[in-house]
Amino acid sequence: MITRRKMLAGMAASGAIIASGLASRSDWGSRSALARRSQPAPLKIPPLLKGRLENGVRVYDLTLTRGVSEFYPGVKTPTLGVNGPYLGPTLDFRNGERVQLNVKNNIGESTTLHWHGLHLPAIADGGPHQVIQRGATWRPSFRVKQQAGLFWYHPHLLHKTGLHAYLGMAGGIRVRDPQTDDLPLPKTYGVDDIPVILQDKRFNRNGGLIYSRNMHDSMNGMKGDVLLVNGGFAPIFTATTTKVRLRLLNGSNARTYNLGFSDNRSFDIIAGDGSLLPRPVKARRVVIAPGERVEIVVAINKSGPADLVTFPYRTVNPGRGSGMMGRMMSMMSDDNRRFEVLRIQPGKTLTPSPELPPKLLDLPRLDPAMAVKTRRFRLDMLMGPMAMMRGGSNFTINGKEMDMRRIDARVKLGTTEIWEISNASPMMHPFHIHDIQFQILTRNGRPPAPHELGLKDTVTVAGGETVRVIAKFEDYADPINPYMFHCHILEHEDGGMMGQFVVVA
Repeated sequence: MITRRKMLAGMAASGAIIASGLASRSDWGSRSALARRSQPAPLKIPPLLKGRLENGVRVYDLTLTRGVSEFYPGVKTPTLGVNGPYLGPTLDFRNGERVQLNVKNNIGESTTLHWHGLHLPAIADGGPHQVIQRGATWRPSFRVKQQAGLFWYHPHLLHKTGLHAYLGMAGGIRVRDPQTDDLPLPKTYGVDDIPVILQDKRFNRNGGLIYSRNMHDSMNGMKGDVLLVNGGFAPIFTATTTKVRLRLLNGSNARTYNLGFSDNRSFDIIAGDGSLLPRPVKARRVVIAPGERVEIVVAINKSGPADLVTFPYRTVNPGRGSGMMGRMMSMMSDDNRRFEVLRIQPGKTLTPSPELPPKLLDLPRLDPAMAVKTRRFRLDMLMGPMAMMRGGSNFTINGKEMDMRRIDARVKLGTTEIWEISNASPMMHPFHIHDIQFQILTRNGRPPAPHELGLKDTVTVAGGETVRVIAKFEDYADPINPYMFHCHILEHEDGGMMGQFVVVA
């Protein structure tokens, strides 16, 4: 909870968090010497973990570890990871298969591991109620019930999600299904099907990670001045095929990326959070907010490299702010920083890739007339003197901050609902709902963009905007264990912009 005392203290200094080697802002000096030591390197591809089959259940062993990473040559940085010092393997799931995940917590303190985007029992969700104590092993088991797509896992401990995720404890989940296996899409992992995890960081002069608790970083979310891609700086991928599929995952705490290629070439968007799109969508830019995933296919030829970069993008609407404070937030939001993301370099030979099919997926639209209820959620954040004087949280949903003891909604099993999310603040919030994949109905009364017509679990809601989504709540009922809904700017989630719902029979 961000109180007036904490907010005032944050104006003067930022916190050095836990004994993990994180640096305080007082250590934040010139990083030019470090930057000069950084050299282009091949893109790191996370290992693909296929698990082992035991009595009809596919078992995955995951160990949460505290380690040391070398982002800059010769510089040791304390980090967190899964089955390694930083990030974790890509889990290979298949729709319909039963899985068990043995999650051993060796980081020296309590944490959780949430399966972002997966439809599963609440007791296996990995939210703030499923705490894994230090030294303990958590063994959730469930049947995979997903369309093919990219999902991911990350920590979700109450008030510490931002910190643990920032230190690197995250990874991808690739789900495959028979419906899409035969489509002529790039699908060879690490060859033409490439995971791309985006995370921005701040380093001090000695190479330590900085996680700030000051007012600016609490309000805007923790943003860095360098970009890590799969744990490396501006890496290079050497293509061996004429088409490359990039599975883009925004694993940043707060930064939104407006992605495109430096030569303005077009690409095909083929998937969003939870499924393929009905058909490929041609684009030159794609915006991806924290928690979201987007899959694109880009053509490669011998004429030269394809450089993926970021372009300016405004996440704050100053007209929605409190006068000067709203304008200051707009100037400080810093999503206009340009990053070199990834260079795709043509190899000596390029194997021809098949043409993309004009149709990808039959995805019937849910009928709003079938909805038994419309729920309304109002996202808000206080700024300026009001924020400093308020005794509770500055981040709320329907005027309430997160309370583990309160259930905010009870949803009837088997019913379809419309959730209407309105943003009363000047800042864009990516709104994530656990357990379900939803469809976007409207943005301010207008239909969603073509690249938003797939299944989603995280949706951007701009300042002053209202977004309506629809979903069916199926398969799992539990009156005790809740699912979460929250802003996926992790400092906002940790600060109170989160609620809970249960599905009841």
